[in-house]
Amino acid sequence: MINLKINTSRNLLAFSAGIDSTALFFILLENNIEFDIAIVNYNLREQSKKEVQYAKDLAKKYNKKCFIKDVKSNNISNFEKEARDIRYKFFNELINEYNYKRLFTAHQLNDKLEWFLMQLSKGAGLLEILGLNEEENKHNYILSRPLLECSKKSLEEYLIKNDIKYFIDESNLLPLYTRNKFRLDFANDFMNKYEKGVRSSFKYLKDDLKSLNIKEEAIFQIKELEIFENLDDDNLNIRIIDKSLKRRGFLISQKQREEIIKQKEIVVSHKISISIYEKYIFISPKASITMSKKFKDECRKINIPKNIREYLFKKNIDLKDLRV
Repeated sequence: MINLKINTSRNLLAFSAGIDSTALFFILLENNIEFDIAIVNYNLREQSKKEVQYAKDLAKKYNKKCFIKDVKSNNISNFEKEARDIRYKFFNELINEYNYKRLFTAHQLNDKLEWFLMQLSKGAGLLEILGLNEEENKHNYILSRPLLECSKKSLEEYLIKNDIKYFIDESNLLPLYTRNKFRLDFANDFMNKYEKGVRSSFKYLKDDLKSLNIKEEAIFQIKELEIFENLDDDNLNIRIIDKSLKRRGFLISQKQREEIIKQKEIVVSHKISISIYEKYIFISPKASITMSKKFKDECRKINIPKNIREYLFKKNIDLKDLRV
């Protein structure tokens, strides 16, 4: 169905037993790609027990490791965010412990359209509305979404044709969460009618974004400090910052983007220090530590932003190593 060229052997698949991840499981098998699977049971549906058992059965049959996270959540009002946080924390723990180099997720074309519509409704720029990309380089692994050009309908047809078992999460058919509402009210019907056009449009938009030639790579990086060139354009700078924060697992709102541009030197979510400073943009984890007077003086001489200095001191980073 899909020919994948993957250059890593230590791979982890985020599995749910639904249409998308089950299809990806077997597509990876067809491409002879080595992988293990990880599944989270939120214990909100009786069927989830059968889904976990199916994951175990597949792992045993095809000689895969199967990691299971069993959780119970009472935060129904903000379940989507909490579930995502739990899920990716679990994946990151596995990646660190077992040295996986790539995480596969089964996001597909319908998901890309739903994301597009949700971001459009909030007021977003090109980078935000195209937020789902085939690959993203995280700090210690690659996040891969190889199904982004496949519609959910095509994936289900693939499973039916090959007589492959899968589960339907009926909660996805209920307008309980924001994403479900966009799916049920807008995305599903639109995709069914205009799948070919949607796929082509996303390809053109992706090519257009590349043509902008935004300098997104850090000009210097040490530990978790990144330094980028200040492009003297608020729109371009916030896109650089947004991408760096996404790699660190932070999704910022439009209001936060506006505050970053306004204040120039800010701490986001009490965890990440950002400074748009003269020729450069500095991004690092927030640190709280008492610095020596000598260190503060040295930082001041070479124009290191105040909210970045504590991280440098805490991590014992030699200021002579900073290429700025």
